[in-house]
Amino acid sequence: MSGPLTGVRVLDMTSVLMGPYATSILGDMGADVIKLEAPEGDLIRQVGPSVSGAMGGMFMHANRSKRSIVVDLKKAAGRDIALDLARTADILVYNLRPQAMERLGLSYDAVAAVRQDIIYVGTFGFGQDGPYAAKPAYDDLIQGLCAVPALIADAGDGTPRYVPINIADRVVGLHALAAILGALRHRDRTGEGQRIDVPMFETMASFVLGDHFGGLGYEPPLDDGGYARLLAPDRRPFRTADGYLCAVIYTDRHWQRFIDITGLDDWRSDPRFANHASRTYHMADIMKTVAAIFQTRTTTEWERLLGQADIPHARMHTLNSLVDDPHLAEVGFFPRIEHPSEGPVRTLRVASQWSASQPKPTRSAPMRGEHSREVLEEAGFSEEDIQRLVDASVVYCGSY
Repeated sequence: MSGPLTGVRVLDMTSVLMGPYATSILGDMGADVIKLEAPEGDLIRQVGPSVSGAMGGMFMHANRSKRSIVVDLKKAAGRDIALDLARTADILVYNLRPQAMERLGLSYDAVAAVRQDIIYVGTFGFGQDGPYAAKPAYDDLIQGLCAVPALIADAGDGTPRYVPINIADRVVGLHALAAILGALRHRDRTGEGQRIDVPMFETMASFVLGDHFGGLGYEPPLDDGGYARLLAPDRRPFRTADGYLCAVIYTDRHWQRFIDITGLDDWRSDPRFANHASRTYHMADIMKTVAAIFQTRTTTEWERLLGQADIPHARMHTLNSLVDDPHLAEVGFFPRIEHPSEGPVRTLRVASQWSASQPKPTRSAPMRGEHSREVLEEAGFSEEDIQRLVDASVVYCGSY
């Protein structure tokens, strides 16, 4: 079986995480993804331990299923190489600010001049018709602008902090992926390429406000926004007598069964529990009481009681216990492979299961410039041309 995007070529001019995450999924789907790196290489190569010193875990998983070519785009000959590669690409993805692409001579107009139907996708900080257009953007900054630390402060001890995952990069990367697939479908129907901007700020603002817009969406506002259930200070893993347990008591049926197993019969006539809307409005007080109740039994006891009552629950993993989870082991979520520079490593399986054209990694993450020579030869460069580019420090040809 071949992947659903077999035959599609992607020129990947992204670095760090947001863009590489999106293009790695395209690669898993069978696209030929050519990662064009600067001479110094992608910064994320240095994040985390690795055997070679250039293959941190985050880079490994966000850049599998790709080939790497190293080109100095600040030199005219490097810009010409990028245009040569774009000529045979279906999709170009970048995460520089558009102004930087313009300075490099790789604007949409310049690229469309060599490939009229190209899908030219920018993933960067802000929409280009607002006052923040030229500002730099990083995950932490976008989280702050989208009120994520403020929401965490409201739900906790009043101290704002960032979500401890690169949530903006990954959410926006997935939105970019969806946009690319939609644009491919549009081109299949019409033959028309296009420019697509996927700004981090606007994308994450929509993501956050989808839960927390609340009464702010009405004119005049009905409240100050925020989803009470998500902001309840005790909406967290419940401390038990000997550990922690995650539980979601959500529907009317869940609450009736929870009352049954805890013997809190007075809650049956409590107006706070009359319906979902009432429980949501009083969620902070309710969850505080529930949190105290969970401390009266062990984790194992609660698992038995909640299981018998069919109330959703799960133990709280650590990172170490997550990678040893028996369900993930049974479904083969961590395939072991032999990486050319890192030796034996565990990777992450594509989570979705397809009855046909199953996506899967096509190759390990590449060393810097590992495929420079191969890609240039495919583009029609002779061995002599390539050597001149190497000697002029326009191209770097790496190897294991």
